[in-house]
Amino acid sequence: MDLSDYRNKIDEIDKEITKLFEDRMELSEAIAEYKKANNLPILNSAREEKVIEKVKGYLNNSELESGLEKLYRCIMEISRSCQEKKMSQNEQLNIIYQGVPGAYSDIALTEFFRENFSDNSINKINVKTFQDVFTYLEDEKMDCGVLPIENSSTGGISEIYDLLRNGDFFIIGEKKIKVQHYLLGAKGAKLEDIKYVYSHPQALLQCEKFLNNFPNWSIIPYDNTAAAAKLIKEKSDISYAAIGSIEAKNIYNLEILSPNINYNKNNYTKFIIIGKQQIKEAGDKISLVLSIKNESGALYNILKIFNKNNINMVKIESRPIIDKPWEYFFYIDFEGSINQDVIKLLIEEIKNESSYFKLLGNYKADN
Repeated sequence: MDLSDYRNKIDEIDKEITKLFEDRMELSEAIAEYKKANNLPILNSAREEKVIEKVKGYLNNSELESGLEKLYRCIMEISRSCQEKKMSQNEQLNIIYQGVPGAYSDIALTEFFRENFSDNSINKINVKTFQDVFTYLEDEKMDCGVLPIENSSTGGISEIYDLLRNGDFFIIGEKKIKVQHYLLGAKGAKLEDIKYVYSHPQALLQCEKFLNNFPNWSIIPYDNTAAAAKLIKEKSDISYAAIGSIEAKNIYNLEILSPNINYNKNNYTKFIIIGKQQIKEAGDKISLVLSIKNESGALYNILKIFNKNNINMVKIESRPIIDKPWEYFFYIDFEGSINQDVIKLLIEEIKNESSYFKLLGNYKADN
């Protein structure tokens, strides 16, 4: 046979493989229906390991074992994804965010859930404060909450870190969105008409250089960027303006008085999605919080555990411990999965070195 004959033979085999792949995914969907009806988890690690060992026994060429295992792990990952989508169909998720429609949390929520759920399956509930997100999430009818936790220009949001530590919820996902702030005014307003500017304190900080050009303006912190835009709509006064998103401009029918006024043009905000249970499908990023004794070398002992195990720590943030001056909680993000043996050992070592320890979540990073 020449090369074209070999390729034709491969094409015939690929056709058979494709048909068998479709058959397998159809069975996965049927299994998803059964799991949904019987309240069973999608992931069954023991079953997957048995499947891999069984298919290895079908091989005549043992040198192909490694490649076959990779193939089946990939197939089973796709199968789990199909089951997740099947089990989520016709289910309505009740998702809470702080702010009003057009808020950056609203935008992050939409982008995060758009990948796996139709718009009709998402019921958005907006609340006034970050604390309200946690309070409402305690209701059995609520599924997830969306919260901003860090901005690339102004850093972490302290209140969120404190609420995470005190709450009984897990981080189950994250979404990073590019934040572009606009100065928004009522219809007919011009830049020279403005006397009062409303927005969330974080947005005001991110636009500080722009605002410094107008020393006569009164800068007024407000609950939320979109809530500020809504206020300007309600006031219908050309002397009032808000700093908010283009989505808020469209929702509340406002004028753009000045675009892209944040001083950092690569301005991103990271949002976390929190839920009541740790997700079964472990991700590639882990968040935890700990405290240590106020003594020499205590923090070093924690950090060297990451170095010793060659684990990449991507963030560390400190928050003071109330009633214990100069002692801190440390919030740490690092790469890894809690299913990995090296991570299990690392976590145990960190626990042993800590006076307080809490795992906040293992989830897929938004890179």
